[in-house]
Amino acid sequence: MNYNIIATGSDGNAVVINGYMLIDCGVSFKALAAVKKQLKIVLLTHIHSDHFNKATIRRLAAERPTLRFACCDWLLPVLIDCGVQKKNIDLLKVGKIYNYGAFKLSPVKLYHDVDNCGWRIFVGSEKAIYITDTSTAQGITAKDYDLYLIEANYSEPEIQERIKAKEVLGQYVYEYRVLRTHLSKEECDQWLMDNIGENSEYVYIHQHKEENINV
Repeated sequence: MNYNIIATGSDGNAVVINGYMLIDCGVSFKALAAVKKQLKIVLLTHIHSDHFNKATIRRLAAERPTLRFACCDWLLPVLIDCGVQKKNIDLLKVGKIYNYGAFKLSPVKLYHDVDNCGWRIFVGSEKAIYITDTSTAQGITAKDYDLYLIEANYSEPEIQERIKAKEVLGQYVYEYRVLRTHLSKEECDQWLMDNIGENSEYVYIHQHKEENINV
């Protein structure tokens, strides 16, 4: 299964699978210039702007009137507000598998500070899973998938050091929120070890970039 990571992280997220399937749309319309004409479907996860750029979605819907958008029920109202026609929206339920002919999709329940889902993708005999912006991966099983695109947002020892440094400076500690809403590399790696097969490929996504702190 081919993938093209256009952007990943707090500045924006967008990944293209097999040239025609966009997961997350948290980038500018210009960033999609090379892929927008080939897209057949956009898979959306949650409302945060680094995953859901309203202006980009509005332009995609306007310029690609046959483009489909797949999401769970929490994104239906805002998609319609962006000008996406209801007939172009596929409202999918967590845990169910939906057959599109050339591929199958299934949303995965994730745990963030807003309603959120990941995606299982099945193309022929190949399987991929996309997981980001979740406090845990417990309860999710994906044995012997071909491709894992999974969040490794922070290292637990390093984030504790950043918290201590910022507390000394009297700064607001954003990292407390990260601990509650994002997946650590340690948990990511353990989850991968429990699931990957001999020929699996995995890619860390949504890794946090921290500016240096001088204490």
